[in-house]
Amino acid sequence: MRVYLNLSVTEKSYTKPSGERVKPYETMCPNDGYIYIRNSELLSGQLGKATLGNGNKDGLYLVLLRDYHSLAAAVCMNRLAKLSARWIGDHGFSIGIDDVQPGDNLNHNTNIIISQGNKKCDNFILDFNKGNLKCQPGCNAAQTLEAQITGVLNKIRDETGKVCMEKLHWRNSPLIMSQCGSKGSPINISQMIACVGQQSVGGQRAPNGFIDRSLPHFPTNSKTPAAKGFVANSFYSGLTATEFFFHTMGGREGLVDTAVKTAETGYMSRRLVKGMEDLYVCYDDTVRDSSASIIQFTYGSDGRDPSQMEGKAGFPLNFDRLLNKVKATCPAGQHRGMSPTEICEMVDERLSMHDMSTEGGCSEDFRRKLKEFLEKKAATLEFTKRVLNGEESLVLENVAQSICGITSQQLKVFLEVCISRYHNKKIDPGTNVGAIGAQSIGEPGTQMTLKTFHFAGVASMNVTLGVPRINEILNATKKIRTPVITAKLTCNDSIPFARLVKGKMERTLLGQVAKSIKLVMGLRSASIIISLDTETIGALHLSCINAKTVKESILKTPRIKLKDQHIRVVDDRKLEVNNPSICDRNKLLFDLQMLINKLPSVIVMGVGTIERAVINKKKERDKFNLLVEGTGLQAVMGTEGVNGHETTSNHILEVEETLGIEAARRSIIKEIQYTMESHGMSIDIRHMMLLADLMTYKGEVLGVNRFGIQKMKESVLMLASFETTADLLFNAAVKGQVDKVEGVSECIIMGIPIQTGTGTIKLKQRDAQVEKMCKGLELILSE
Repeated sequence: MRVYLNLSVTEKSYTKPSGERVKPYETMCPNDGYIYIRNSELLSGQLGKATLGNGNKDGLYLVLLRDYHSLAAAVCMNRLAKLSARWIGDHGFSIGIDDVQPGDNLNHNTNIIISQGNKKCDNFILDFNKGNLKCQPGCNAAQTLEAQITGVLNKIRDETGKVCMEKLHWRNSPLIMSQCGSKGSPINISQMIACVGQQSVGGQRAPNGFIDRSLPHFPTNSKTPAAKGFVANSFYSGLTATEFFFHTMGGREGLVDTAVKTAETGYMSRRLVKGMEDLYVCYDDTVRDSSASIIQFTYGSDGRDPSQMEGKAGFPLNFDRLLNKVKATCPAGQHRGMSPTEICEMVDERLSMHDMSTEGGCSEDFRRKLKEFLEKKAATLEFTKRVLNGEESLVLENVAQSICGITSQQLKVFLEVCISRYHNKKIDPGTNVGAIGAQSIGEPGTQMTLKTFHFAGVASMNVTLGVPRINEILNATKKIRTPVITAKLTCNDSIPFARLVKGKMERTLLGQVAKSIKLVMGLRSASIIISLDTETIGALHLSCINAKTVKESILKTPRIKLKDQHIRVVDDRKLEVNNPSICDRNKLLFDLQMLINKLPSVIVMGVGTIERAVINKKKERDKFNLLVEGTGLQAVMGTEGVNGHETTSNHILEVEETLGIEAARRSIIKEIQYTMESHGMSIDIRHMMLLADLMTYKGEVLGVNRFGIQKMKESVLMLASFETTADLLFNAAVKGQVDKVEGVSECIIMGIPIQTGTGTIKLKQRDAQVEKMCKGLELILSE
């Protein structure tokens, strides 16, 4: 059978072609990084890791495997392996010190880039010393300086890497390895040839190891790049003593991190597997555990197998590729192209059939996306016709059809291929989706780091990521390290409005807005005079704070036991506090002094649990939201000026308490997805949905740890095989608990077949004997 391969892949070296076109053709990539194969003929591109590797769903071998069969993929792999081995044998491929020797031109460009970066850093330090440095949102002057210098120094390494990629000869071995994706990256080449770059310790520049300086080789309070871990030399030119020391500091952190991470991720994987080991798909499409409790009514909400997905973000099909394949293998020929109206009518007619309904096993999401895709194609055809058809012309009509048209036969084939493929991707009953999901979440954890990273755009706001964050989610921790609420504003394009909402939300103490809190002693009485600072109140956009509101705040504070008559409002800016009920003068003085110590910590505005709020500029142009550090989701949602419908928190238990268990489930999925994507990893959403459903199906958020699993599972043997074996067995024996031996761990312990996978099917033998059938009349023997 002839193989007609059709695919398009962007390789690592792909760059968008520059030109006057609004949407330039991808195939005109200057680096030839766009692979376009039509009917098994390579039209453009150089094959690399994205096409030949195993990490791409649209790669050569996976497409052959899906479109044809395993034999086609194996034959292609065998031929390519033989060709590569023969070519390498004839031509050879070696790497040596000559390959990383920079030329004079490259050295000159690198020195210019480094000197320009150093000059910018010197200007920032000068502005900081003069007090002219403009602070970033949520940062003080020192934090702003560090953020700006770090940004400049990181840019130096990237720019020198670009220069290396441009200036090196196209036959340079490290360059070839980097471009095709076999090993290395532009940063590795830059470090070998041009500049090693900034060394980071704990996500920041090198700390002070001595008094006010990193090493004794530098002046005190020096913030220059060289004094804080910037390595201007390359590995080829060699590092100076101080540069080498900073480089070892960064390397040591990586080694320690790897050692600690191994134990952390191993324990995390074990907990996940223990919690999810007995979840499997039943014949009624539900996901159940060994005791037949329903975890999901349909696996992943659509019942599809994650390993068979073709599209992005875990979607079953890649419509663009399938349509291109249909058009290539089923050419239009003399057939007339369909009009946009005819396309929509034919699509609606096919989608109304039983196999595209929910009862027929098709999800609503798939129907909607298929319809949207074809409606978009129809709209594109309509637009092309409108652009070309200034006059009614048959030639222009044919041009429009050849650009983006589709015939009735092509559309029919496309719809049938999509629908049949979708139904073929249904997950098999008995599949151990729990164990697969546990491994899919646990294995990428080994590639994560244990550090915390900065929020994008807000340098001073740390947020926990990596293995610690995954552990927080799995343990359902009550007190997380960095609780952050993302508040969307009702008017998100105004900075003054954002500052106003920020002022209402942030915790403001009396000590921050008071000019003075003094003890005034008279002959017969003593009192405390509180004077408010109107300038500070105005600068913080807290015009609603006055003497009356401060009085109410003091009375509401439980630690300060004062009554209404003890506080007198003198004017809008002044209050007097006294306590005439105390007669003893010495005790009065002592109590007033205690009161002076307590008054500065009285909350006069905002939510008590909120440390601060930072105005964050979003990626869209001139759009702002608030990043709130601390807890108090309900209070933030109720703040005037905040859009409560689109306000989210990364604290899962607080989300459950405020919005309910379904919102907590959604939050678990979103937080795991965000953490994984922050480290450049993508996991099928069905695995995260299964974990979230397991943690919430009892009606409360249960952690995947010793205490949560005890609430999820009832089997004594299973729990004993996890942790605290002796205690669990002793208590079970004392109470006389019964174990039905249904789960995976119990069956392995008892040595009987596991009741998932092929073990779900049970054959029974009939006990009663079947009557013997007589084949004919018995012979009567006569004497």
